[in-house]
Amino acid sequence: MSRWLRALVLVLLAASCGGGGGSGTAPRDLENACAILDERPHYARAFRAAERKWGVPMHVQMATIYQESKFISDARTPFRYALGVIPYGRQSSAFGYSQALDGTWDEYLEETGNRRARRDNIADAVDFMGWYMSGSRRSLGLNMHDARNQYLAYHEGRTGFRRGTYNNKAWLVRVADDVGERSLVYQVQLATCRAAR
Repeated sequence: MSRWLRALVLVLLAASCGGGGGSGTAPRDLENACAILDERPHYARAFRAAERKWGVPMHVQMATIYQESKFISDARTPFRYALGVIPYGRQSSAFGYSQALDGTWDEYLEETGNRRARRDNIADAVDFMGWYMSGSRRSLGLNMHDARNQYLAYHEGRTGFRRGTYNNKAWLVRVADDVGERSLVYQVQLATCRAAR
């Protein structure tokens, strides 16, 4: 086998191994919380740990992740285009399951001391969400079970939520309503499945 062919095979093998555990791909059935946890048992462990640590219920975490990334570990915002064809960067620095922005992620790393955390790791992503939503409970008085308003504060930032910036964004209010509804559906489903316990 030639060196060139051997190198190509090694590159292809390395590319096919990336991340394991479904990295970069969504679970098959996103409409069923139990199916998600059955397919990815490590998600259940991560959600339970974040719920114990921060008080954010599993169904709220799951509904938020569904909206932010559809459970895709390396999700990114779309590219922006100059003249409609020349890509010149992404719409924001949001990345990973939780779509955490660079600045907010850095704040989380600093406050928690969790320097090895990665946005494409489910346990780190939901720990970040728990940290953020716990802060929203403290500063805004938001209930941890209130997926709709927690999502609005998550999306707009706490200052934006306090100012009501979402009131000028009908599309965002619709999305937050969807997050609230999905959270309730997931809650009912999780009550029936062994993987959630």
